[in-house]
Amino acid sequence: MFTLTDLLNYVALRHPVARQAGLLPERALQEVRYARGLFDPAATSKYYGKTFKGKEYFHDWDTQLRIPVWYGLDVKAGFERGVGAYVNPENYTSPAGLSYIGLSVPLAQGLLIDERRAAVRQAQALQGLAEAERRGALNKLLLQAAKDYWEWSLNYQRLQLLDRNAGLASVRFQAVRQRVLLGDLAAIDSVEALTEVQNRQATLSQARVQFRNATLLLSNYLWNEQQQPLDLPPAAVPQPLPGPTDWRTLPPDSVAVLAQQAQQIHPDLQKSRAKISQLSVERRLLSNKLLPKLTLDYNLLQAGQPFNPEKAASLSGSYLENNYKLGVSFAYPLLLRQERAKLQLNRLKTREAELDLQQDSREVQTTVRSVANDWEALREQLSLQERVVRNAELLRNGEQIRFENGESSVFLINSREASLVSARVKLAELQSKYAQTQATLRWAAGGVPE
Repeated sequence: MFTLTDLLNYVALRHPVARQAGLLPERALQEVRYARGLFDPAATSKYYGKTFKGKEYFHDWDTQLRIPVWYGLDVKAGFERGVGAYVNPENYTSPAGLSYIGLSVPLAQGLLIDERRAAVRQAQALQGLAEAERRGALNKLLLQAAKDYWEWSLNYQRLQLLDRNAGLASVRFQAVRQRVLLGDLAAIDSVEALTEVQNRQATLSQARVQFRNATLLLSNYLWNEQQQPLDLPPAAVPQPLPGPTDWRTLPPDSVAVLAQQAQQIHPDLQKSRAKISQLSVERRLLSNKLLPKLTLDYNLLQAGQPFNPEKAASLSGSYLENNYKLGVSFAYPLLLRQERAKLQLNRLKTREAELDLQQDSREVQTTVRSVANDWEALREQLSLQERVVRNAELLRNGEQIRFENGESSVFLINSREASLVSARVKLAELQSKYAQTQATLRWAAGGVPE
């Protein structure tokens, strides 16, 4: 027996779509790593020197280590050396060079949030979006797999019913034929019995094709660990369709609980919330862009190399003397048309995303209640159809007794059996729909179908 649990395990672990969905969180993780790379320390060094006709013009060397800090400022340390007759006076230092440590601090725009921090926050929101997309893709795949499984089980059940029905017609034809030879029945009754055998065999042949096709469709979900497609073995059979013991009613508060669960974990709603979170980070950044650019640079200076091997490094001594380099930069666009337009566009996008979330939330709630209604309706139909099957079976058995007593005809008993097998097939179809509805209700609530 190849159970539904076996199928879902195969799909979740080995199906290409499931593996593809599993790549989404890893991709989002790399996006976060990429964004955090904006805070990586950077070491730079440049040297320019000029010598012409044996005369040294200048030697200009600048080496710097810059460390971005999360709160917007940059810590920097470096060593400069500019000597020579024609060195730029701005870059001139003593022959021993000049070392420095300092800070670069934004005082307005970039103080509370900047592009680097916004990129990290948006990448983190993207992780939630990727996880929701992974769960959504996997849930849809598993739901379709569960539906196809129960279709396969229905086709198997139909095949068994029609095979048994064809066997009964064949046995009856042989019995009718013997009675015709004995003169107990008219010859036309054997023609009637043979025609019924042929009709049932034709229906059985069609059912075999449908079962084979359903088996092939189910095999599409089967892959091995080497990503090679697998086929269901010919001897594989499905688990039985849900019987009367499984036709349970929903608890009174279960629909409300499932609806609440869907609000929290449904992938579609989580994706909408992640998009709103990203837009919120973008709005903070764009609002910060309305502030002027005011940056303070301050460097403590010391002549010579930054560290002397003969003594321990410290901030005492010449670093604490009145040797510093101070810089202030200011920039501010007068009209702010670009910044205000971008901020307004962000507000419109956020409003659209919030309206989408409201609509998606409403649709999720409606879907849960709709599927729950289908559940209850199918449960009632199953109970009624089970009684129809019992009544059809009683009628068929009674007709069989009448036929054996010579009070009925082959046509009537064939009609009773046709009604009985039709009722049983309809019951199996309702059982399959009921099982599919169970899986759909779990999916509608945001969970994995079982």
